[in-house]
Amino acid sequence: MNPMTTCTTILLAASIAGAPANADVPAHPRDIAFPEVQFDPPSADDYRTELQGIPVYLAPSSELPLVTISFTFRGGDYLDPDDKVGLAALTGQLMRTGGTASLSPEELDEELAFLAADVSAGVGGSTGACTLNTLTDNLDASFELFMQMVRDPGFDAERFEVLKNQTIEAMRQRNDEPVPLLLREWEFLLFGDDTPAGRQPTIDSINAITIDDIRAFHARMFQPGNMIIAVSGDFEPRAMLSRLSSALEGWPRGERLPEPPENTHEFKPGVYYIEKDVPQGSVLIGLRGIKRDDPDAIPVQVMNDILGGSGFTSRITNRVRTDEGLAYTAGSAFRNRVHEAGDFISYYFSKVPTVALAGRTVLEEIDRIRDEAVQTDELETVKNSIIETFPRRFESSAGVLSTFVNDEWTGRDPNHWPTFRERVGSVSPEDVQRVAREYLRPDEMAMLIVGPWDQIAAGNTASEDDPNRVVTMSDIWDGTATRLPKRDPLTLKPVEDQAD
Repeated sequence: MNPMTTCTTILLAASIAGAPANADVPAHPRDIAFPEVQFDPPSADDYRTELQGIPVYLAPSSELPLVTISFTFRGGDYLDPDDKVGLAALTGQLMRTGGTASLSPEELDEELAFLAADVSAGVGGSTGACTLNTLTDNLDASFELFMQMVRDPGFDAERFEVLKNQTIEAMRQRNDEPVPLLLREWEFLLFGDDTPAGRQPTIDSINAITIDDIRAFHARMFQPGNMIIAVSGDFEPRAMLSRLSSALEGWPRGERLPEPPENTHEFKPGVYYIEKDVPQGSVLIGLRGIKRDDPDAIPVQVMNDILGGSGFTSRITNRVRTDEGLAYTAGSAFRNRVHEAGDFISYYFSKVPTVALAGRTVLEEIDRIRDEAVQTDELETVKNSIIETFPRRFESSAGVLSTFVNDEWTGRDPNHWPTFRERVGSVSPEDVQRVAREYLRPDEMAMLIVGPWDQIAAGNTASEDDPNRVVTMSDIWDGTATRLPKRDPLTLKPVEDQAD
């Protein structure tokens, strides 16, 4: 043995033998006690200021040499004229792809690529956004291009025609896949196909849109009176406010646009199906839900996580997937909206013969959470999961600002986040059962199915050795089923030919 190694070993052994016992060292790793981590959600007031009457949220950080600037604007597809549905979405897309007043689309793309700047623009259901992400060293040049896109987009005529053709080509595929077809028809059942919340563009509405329409929509929506700014990343706040102030000079200020209207379409329960020759049935079961700021929103969230919203720990997923092996994907969700009631949906995708059996299983779980008080350990597991994952919403500066900007646009109570965990923790078994009975009303639900109806209706007749698994559609739902017409993918009008 090497003499040096021998000496080191002897000295180490001696030091260990002579070291006093430390009473603070646990005998086993499981006995280690960790101090409780305290997390207090940030306050919007710590980030918010105003510039020329425009709300501005700033979150400086030198962690990375990057800056993200986001302008958000109220407005969305609810503003589309009835004969020009798709106008808002096309406006957002063409802002980015159509160049600027002084740069062609190709020149703008080349300049941004040279600067390694990521610039985007888009319009959704109730807001639009323009966002710049750039290296700090390139901020001056990148921001100048960004402001050209926001204030003076070029709306190139050739790019406009390309965009319209791409949109129409995508429409041709609207009936090809079961899930998009299922979601589209569910939106029609829920909100109507002729309301701002439910309507979709058609070939006629897209072809009716002109460049002048695009320019007018841009001028109405993308202006300082209708804007909130958020900046995160590597910047100095005073310098950034000065930069923004200069960028706003001479920009005409208009009115803040109205909020989306509330939907008044009558939702009708029943069984609906869309005929499609596929080996797997795609299914939604649900009804109209609640608004985001409903006083019961938190108990409803807890209840739904127990029922089907928390993945593998939820009842529907366990019963339908794990226990019965009837579907790979199954669960539920309350999709709450701000300006109108959203919906509750339970969803699953099962092979054709077992669609009815899986549906019975889902309905059994809905009945069970209505009729039986949840167990304390099940409730605590879900509440702890919600509470412990709460800080993730605020784990990045951009995420923090996005939350606060959305809260300002939608008028959320400032006390929502500071009291959120406390309110989750106070949800009781009685609360869960109460909201289940109030908001899960089987008699008012609709069931929408995409698949070969005759085979689905016949159910699982191959399991006669197990009577509990022989289930047809008539066993789980009284009355007749309504066949929804096949729609032309370009016009969305019903067509006489019902063949798939």
